[in-house]
Amino acid sequence: MKNDFFKGVVQWEMPFKKIPGIVPIFYYDNTSMTAVFTASTRKVRKYLPHPDMRPVEVYPGRCAIGFTAFEYRKSSIKPYNEFAISVLITFGKRSIPGLTLMSWQLKRTFTAYIWHLPVTTEIARAGGVELYGYPKFIAGIKFKKRKEWLECHLSEGNKRILTLRGRVLPTSKGKPMLYKTFSIKDGIPVSANVNINPIEFAQRMGGAHAELDIGTGHPICRELRGIRLGKRPLTYQFSPINQAILFPPKNLLDS
Repeated sequence: MKNDFFKGVVQWEMPFKKIPGIVPIFYYDNTSMTAVFTASTRKVRKYLPHPDMRPVEVYPGRCAIGFTAFEYRKSSIKPYNEFAISVLITFGKRSIPGLTLMSWQLKRTFTAYIWHLPVTTEIARAGGVELYGYPKFIAGIKFKKRKEWLECHLSEGNKRILTLRGRVLPTSKGKPMLYKTFSIKDGIPVSANVNINPIEFAQRMGGAHAELDIGTGHPICRELRGIRLGKRPLTYQFSPINQAILFPPKNLLDS
C-alpha cells in the first residue's frame, strides 16, 4: 500500500517518558464503520463538559451521535482496536438544525466531542489519556465479518456494552475527510485533527444499512438508553481500507 498520504508530515517523540511512541500518530492500514443516530438534545447536553460545546441538531430537539468501530491493523503505536461514541458539536458558535450537518457533508469536515473511547491496548489508552485527554479505557472490541455484514462487539469484563452491525457495501475511492475531535485535558478544552484517506469507501443514508444493539448492566448502556436514541441510523459509512493521521492536540484557551 502506498504511503504518499503521509509524505511530508514530520513525527517526533511523545513528551512522556512512560509512554513510548511518536506524534502525529500514523495509521497505515485500517477498517472502520460509522453509524450516526439521532438523540434527545436535552438529554445529551448534560454529558458535554464545557458550555461552549453545543450539540449539532438534525432538527430542533434531536442531535446527532456517532458510533464508530476501528480496526487498526498497522499503526505507529502497533495494532489495536478502538470504538468511538461521539457527540457532533460546534464549539463556541451556534449551529443551524439540518443545515450545519449538510454543510459538513459537502465539506467532508466534521467536529465531535469524544464521549467514550475504549481501546484494546495499554499504549493506546495511556497515550490518549495523557496527551489528548480522551476518555479511554481497556475493553474487548472484536470484529466478526459475515457474508453481508460486519459486526463489532464492545464489552468490558463480562458485560456487553453494545454491538454495531453494518452492511458490507461495494466501495470506491473516497475523498479526503477531516475530523476535529474535542476533549477535556486537566479541565481545559482541547482539540485534535484527524485526517482520513478513505482508500475504499461507501456511504448510505437511511436505516437499512446499520444496526445498533445496546447491552445491559454497564454504565454506558444506561447512558445510551437514557438519551433516547433513534431506532434507525441517519447515515452509515463503510471503509474497509483507509489511512489516517492523528495530530497533536491544541489547547483551546490559547486560541
